[in-house]
Amino acid sequence: MQVEGRVIICDTIDDVGISILKKAGLVVSYKPDIEIDELLASVGDCDVIVVRSRTKITKTIIDAASKVKIIARVGVGLDNIDTNYAQSRGIKVLNAAEAALNAVSELVIGHMLALSRNIPKANDGIKNGRWLKKELVGSELKGKYLGIVGVGNIGRNVGRLARCFRMNLIGYDIFPINQDYVREVGMIKTDLKTLLENSDFVTCHVPLTEYTRHLINSETLSYMKPTAFLINTSRGEIIDEESLFRALSENKIAGAALDVFEVEPPTNTKLLHLPNIVCSPHIAAQTKEAQELASTVIAEKVIQTLVTNR
Repeated sequence: MQVEGRVIICDTIDDVGISILKKAGLVVSYKPDIEIDELLASVGDCDVIVVRSRTKITKTIIDAASKVKIIARVGVGLDNIDTNYAQSRGIKVLNAAEAALNAVSELVIGHMLALSRNIPKANDGIKNGRWLKKELVGSELKGKYLGIVGVGNIGRNVGRLARCFRMNLIGYDIFPINQDYVREVGMIKTDLKTLLENSDFVTCHVPLTEYTRHLINSETLSYMKPTAFLINTSRGEIIDEESLFRALSENKIAGAALDVFEVEPPTNTKLLHLPNIVCSPHIAAQTKEAQELASTVIAEKVIQTLVTNR
């Protein structure tokens, strides 16, 4: 399937997608470290802009991209793209939400195990000559209640993995939760407050919107059990970090695991240095398999969209 056009790739993506685009006949300019001034000067003759999370596609960039037909995100969310303005200009906005499904889900389970079994503390203790066997009494996932905030593709997959550990599932979403899935995993559907009050682990899988910004705040954290753990691999702004700091430092909840932060790289050092938090540097989708798949999916979607619209 051959198509014509120019593609600018503004962030690092797997080579497989670049190869697919070139084989289809597209002229690809791969500039993974491009800065805004250069992008503004380069984008005028491009038909497609491809980004990950580093590059922000604002109204200013869209206005400069007079020929652009497609803006594509090699990832899940679209919060770094002004989608409303792009669509008002007739530009198709694409992402590769399906590509990170398994990678993100596995990291959530990994963080849950790290929290429940004190794995980071055990590792640090051994490396610093301390044998903390008696101090590190953990808890099992079996029989615990996992609250899933946002029961979309990733939330559902996390639930399936959690069921393998014989966990019980509670789900909340502003959209209707698939009934076949509810029956499959035996999920209890409820409101957010009830979920937080009854969950031993809470994992967030919602997009960043005006509704979800600081969805987890001082009020919602106050509903959680003092023995409960919070995990976030969605978007950092979902959680009010100041409220989380207070909840953790005052032992109002047992712990948290964050892969995403309000500012990245994170600057809230007082939060990062708490003993009951586990952190990772936005790596939920950072597996070889997920990156290859995301790059492939976006390349194929771009080509198909160009073919359909020519």
